Amino acid sequence: MIPFLDRLENAKRVLIAGCGGGFDVYAGVPIALQLMAVGKEVFFANSSFTNLALCGGERLGPILWRVDGQSGELPYFPEKWLAEWLVARGRPARLYAFAKSGVQPLRAAFETVMKRHRIDLMILIDGGTDSILFGDEPGLGSVAEDAVSMVAACAAAGENVLLAAIGFGIDHHHGVSHHSCLENVARLIRDGGFLGAFSVVSGAPEADAFLDLVEYANQRQPQHPSIVCNSIASALRGEFGNHHATNRTSGSELFINPLMAQYWTFEARRVVANMTYAAELATTEQLEDARRVIESAREQLELRPRQPIPL
Repeated sequence: MIPFLDRLENAKRVLIAGCGGGFDVYAGVPIALQLMAVGKEVFFANSSFTNLALCGGERLGPILWRVDGQSGELPYFPEKWLAEWLVARGRPARLYAFAKSGVQPLRAAFETVMKRHRIDLMILIDGGTDSILFGDEPGLGSVAEDAVSMVAACAAAGENVLLAAIGFGIDHHHGVSHHSCLENVARLIRDGGFLGAFSVVSGAPEADAFLDLVEYANQRQPQHPSIVCNSIASALRGEFGNHHATNRTSGSELFINPLMAQYWTFEARRVVANMTYAAELATTEQLEDARRVIESAREQLELRPRQPIPL
C-alpha cells in the first residue's frame, strides 16, 4: 500500500543522507533502525555545517570526510554526536560528512561513498519540507542546501534516490508556505512521484530511539539544540500548539502537531524535475553559486500568493 516501503524491501545497502544539512540526518534514524532490524546494511551521510577541516576525521575527497566517535571535539558537530550514539548502542557508525559546496563537488562525493560501499539505494532525509519546493513559492526557507543535495544525489544515483521529509509545519518558522507545500505534493501525485506517507508512532522502538538520540545531542551540544529535531520529538511526545522545547524559538509562535511525526515520501528525481532552477544548479561548484542561481530564477518568476490552509 505504501510504495516507499516496497522500495526498501528490495534494497540491501542503503545510504541515509541528510538533505539540508545540520541535524537532518537524525530524522532518518527511525528508518535506518528499521532497515537494520531486517538485516539491511545502512550507512549515513550529511551535508555538514561544521568546519570539517578541523574535525580530525579521515579526508576522502575535496569535500568528503569520514566521521566517527574519535573525531575531534567541536562546538557544533551533529555528525560526531550521531556516531557516538550509534556506537554506544552497539550499532556501526559508518558515517560521512560533506563540506558546503555546489552540485558538482557534492555529486562526486556521493559517487565516492556509493562506490565505496556498493550502495543500491539512497534515501535523502529532510527535517522539514523545504526539499519539496519548486521555486515559485512565496517563501523558500533555507532551500539552497536542500536543492543542491537533491540535484547532486539524482545526478549521482538517478532513479535510486528517494526523498523522505518529516516535520510538516516546522518550516513555517522560516517563512515557508505549507499551502504551497501541499499544492506541490498534489502535483507530485499527478506526476507519479509521491510514494506515500506514514507516521513514526509513539512508543515504538524507533520512536524511543529517536527521542533518546535527540536528548543525547541536546546534552552534547546544549548551546545549539536542533529546532527541527526537538519539534519532531515534541510531536512524538504528544505536545501540541505553541510548545517550545528550546529557547532558540522563544519569541516566535510554533504549531507543534501530530503531522510533524509523519514521513512524506517521494521519487527524488520527480521533485527535481519540477524545480525551475535544477538545470542551472547542476553546474554549480560553490554553495554561493547555487544561492545566486535560485535568486536569479525567482526574479523571473511570478510567485504564488501566500495562502492559508483552510480550517
